[in-house]
Amino acid sequence: MRLLLIGDIVGRPGREIVVQALPGLIAKHQIDLVVANAENAAGGSGLTPAIYRDLIQAGVDAVTLGDHVYRRKEIYSVLRNEENIVRPANLPHEAVGREWCLVVARDGTRVAVFCLLGQLFMKPVDNPWRAADRVLAALPTEVCVRLLDFHVEATSEAQLMGRYLDGKISAVLGTHTHVPTADESILPGGTAFQCDIGMTGPYESILGRRIDRVMETTLTSNPTQFEVASGDTRLCGTLVDVDTSTGTAVAIERLCVAESEVPELQALADSDS
Repeated sequence: MRLLLIGDIVGRPGREIVVQALPGLIAKHQIDLVVANAENAAGGSGLTPAIYRDLIQAGVDAVTLGDHVYRRKEIYSVLRNEENIVRPANLPHEAVGREWCLVVARDGTRVAVFCLLGQLFMKPVDNPWRAADRVLAALPTEVCVRLLDFHVEATSEAQLMGRYLDGKISAVLGTHTHVPTADESILPGGTAFQCDIGMTGPYESILGRRIDRVMETTLTSNPTQFEVASGDTRLCGTLVDVDTSTGTAVAIERLCVAESEVPELQALADSDS
């Protein structure tokens, strides 16, 4: 089976390219399951119920979040009631939302999805290694396809998680920095790994925000509103092929879709439907 994890969706530009391009991508690449990190989808920070529904309708099967999980309080109802969205599993036990979820892929395979926050250069959170152990112990043993979205700042910490979980899950894919890394690989134990799969949003920006606003505040210390930028929108993510009988990854490939490719994908989706 083939999995796609879409990297941090940033604001309206990120949402729009997902809605426009995803149906065609599913058809073109024969994708069985789509997971998207949507913690920046609402105005660059947080997620709302309406945006969640738009992503699901576009073809996203499961949603992961990150350090901005609770930036929009209206998402609480979705976190409590929907079964295909997860908050970071190393937040306190009392935190709203699920630590992991099970979703059924288009080929009928059940897939476990969870996310964790890193500790280096991040707000204080519980130990991600112990949280990973707890999640894996709770998963049904017959579900062998397992995906971790590791929302992490430091590449060293991402690499450590990849090595720690190598052979235990199908993929450890990083999000959060908004910069795609060229280190996609299959680790010795059969786990697909990449430090960061990149951002889905405007690349004519500073991590998705207007360059002029970030520049002014950096150079003068005068506060500005870091509004979401609008130029050079791309959909970035990573494709992983998994042997469903073992949960072992057999291939990994970076994906980057430019705005100019969207019309062709839309035409493909129309012809496929």
